[in-house]
Amino acid sequence: MIPIRYVEPVFRPPSESASLILPVTDGCSWNECTFCEMYTASQKKFRAREEVEILESIRLCGERSSAHTGDQIRRVFLADGDALVLPTRRLLSILSAIKTHLPAVRRISSYCLPRNLRKKSQSEINELAAAGLSMVYVGAESGDDTVLAAVNKGETHKTTCEALEKFAQAGITRSVMILNGLGGKVFSRQHADNSARLANETQPEYLATLVVSFPQGEQRFRAGFPAWQPLDQHELFVEMEQFLSALELKRTVFRSDHASNWLVLKGTLGADKARLLAQVRQAIAAPDQALLRPGWARGL
Repeated sequence: MIPIRYVEPVFRPPSESASLILPVTDGCSWNECTFCEMYTASQKKFRAREEVEILESIRLCGERSSAHTGDQIRRVFLADGDALVLPTRRLLSILSAIKTHLPAVRRISSYCLPRNLRKKSQSEINELAAAGLSMVYVGAESGDDTVLAAVNKGETHKTTCEALEKFAQAGITRSVMILNGLGGKVFSRQHADNSARLANETQPEYLATLVVSFPQGEQRFRAGFPAWQPLDQHELFVEMEQFLSALELKRTVFRSDHASNWLVLKGTLGADKARLLAQVRQAIAAPDQALLRPGWARGL
């Protein structure tokens, strides 16, 4: 058994499926985004874990990993929703322990709320990078300030760009996520345009889109965004076409393959922009010929 205490629910990015999930906090320190069902107050309250518990878990994982040389831990994901809310000193202690007890680790990553970078200087981010933090996942959701305010994200276009720029200067890989359909019918165009503008200004190494959905119901979301009207399948494709058309990326890996997406898109921008746009335009013009994911297979 893994010597780590997990508090359900536990989430991680799809690309961290082979990683050791190491909780350094429980829940999310903001937990006010009305679209998010990952860490609701009724499920898991935010708390920073005791440093002694985290370091002991790392040490024990190291012992067990070294006993099974054919199954070395090579990736670690610092959970939960925003590990970088911890003070830099504590993060450096955790990163040092990983380096000491799990020497085979080649990538350490984390979710990050842009707000957590406001109190950290560039030199602190540089220290974290030098200590082993190599990748962050930033849920930008939108680059449009009106949409961000409507969903109570607690961020703006500017604050997200500032955080992404700090990571870029430190050489930390950035994976940015945008929610297709988050602005609804009223704000669809500006949501697409300003989300593309955010990506263009920051040039993230990875960019992904998911379709906004509410498996547990829309009541909480609509309370703060009463004018929101969901996009139908066709409108989602139109918004995606507008988003892709406005992107001016040099070398960004793009993925729109989450289970919520009707149309699976994969490529590198800008090399594959024309092909991706052609796929989306076919889905707009002739969805029955576009190899869409069937409704029953959309894991919502």
